[in-house]
Amino acid sequence: MPNYRTEDIRNITLVGHSGSGKTTLAEALLVKSGKIGEAGTVERGTTIMDHDPLEKVYQHSLDSAIASLDFEGIHVNLIDTPGFPDFRGPTLTGMAATETTALVINAHNGIELSTRRLMRRAKGRRLCRIIVINKIDQPGVNLAALVDQIREEFGPECLPINLPAENLTTVRDCFFGTEGDTDILSLAEAHNAIIDQVVETDEALMERYLEGEELSREELHDAFEAALREGHLVPICFTSALGGAGLGEFLHLCKRLLPNPTEGNPPPVLKGEGKDAVPAEVRPDASAHVVAHVFKITNDPFVGKMSIFRVYQGTVRPDTQLFIGDGRKPFKVGHLFKVQGGKHEEVDLGIPGDICAVAKVDEIHYDAI
Repeated sequence: MPNYRTEDIRNITLVGHSGSGKTTLAEALLVKSGKIGEAGTVERGTTIMDHDPLEKVYQHSLDSAIASLDFEGIHVNLIDTPGFPDFRGPTLTGMAATETTALVINAHNGIELSTRRLMRRAKGRRLCRIIVINKIDQPGVNLAALVDQIREEFGPECLPINLPAENLTTVRDCFFGTEGDTDILSLAEAHNAIIDQVVETDEALMERYLEGEELSREELHDAFEAALREGHLVPICFTSALGGAGLGEFLHLCKRLLPNPTEGNPPPVLKGEGKDAVPAEVRPDASAHVVAHVFKITNDPFVGKMSIFRVYQGTVRPDTQLFIGDGRKPFKVGHLFKVQGGKHEEVDLGIPGDICAVAKVDEIHYDAI
């Protein structure tokens, strides 16, 4: 049995231009959470995510990869995606399986071609978005200018949720925090800006805020989630995957503010095929019939064809009988897995919101529901 509930799950796709540090960031987060003991490197071909032999040779991601971690009561499913436009397909399918898209930007290179395209795609899919400025401790970076560039390119809804401090060795929260020195901008001004943006989603809340009333964390959390769902807010945070700055703060951000599967915008699901397809409602109800989406097919050297899917509704167990699309003949789930890069761990339950896999089911195809 998993030791987490649907409300504890956070599903995040890391996207961005090649060289932004997505794979290294995923590796660093796995280490920070205690999931793995030591970080591998892309250059040595020892990361969890870049497990394919060709990825080790070329030293960049060629396909999406999934891993999960546990941190202070939450369960985070990370999908690391390729940055080169030639491999955009796995990136887009990975985005379809999560509530949140984290757009990773290289602090030195700034906004690049894929950055713009992926931001537009995430916005078009109505995904909650967050911008991660990575590699903040590289020589010669101008983080204040990059924040201005991001806001000019993607809109005034992009606002820092934390700021680098202590000579780029840490970051300070500016959503709940109001005091402290930072390396760029003003913490107090950044706090006021993001709170102003958040309360605009709720007229009653905004009126109380303007009257000087102190708002509770719970009220701010609900308004924050609404702002993310509506695209009214795109938080900017800062990290250094190699130096360690901002990693713990990013995981705390996931825990406190990023949406769980009950809070994100519901996925666009169709029932039927072709002209007969009609929109269908799915809800993260563990007792309802199973609805899951196969967003990735791989060939594992030990178990053969592996179908990786996101559970949207119902509960999947070994021996569960499931139908593919409108098929009349069910297949039986044999072993159920959680994927960790190129490896897999057997589990006995897949709950709404989680990402799992089944093996050796020939009838399953990509994009199956």
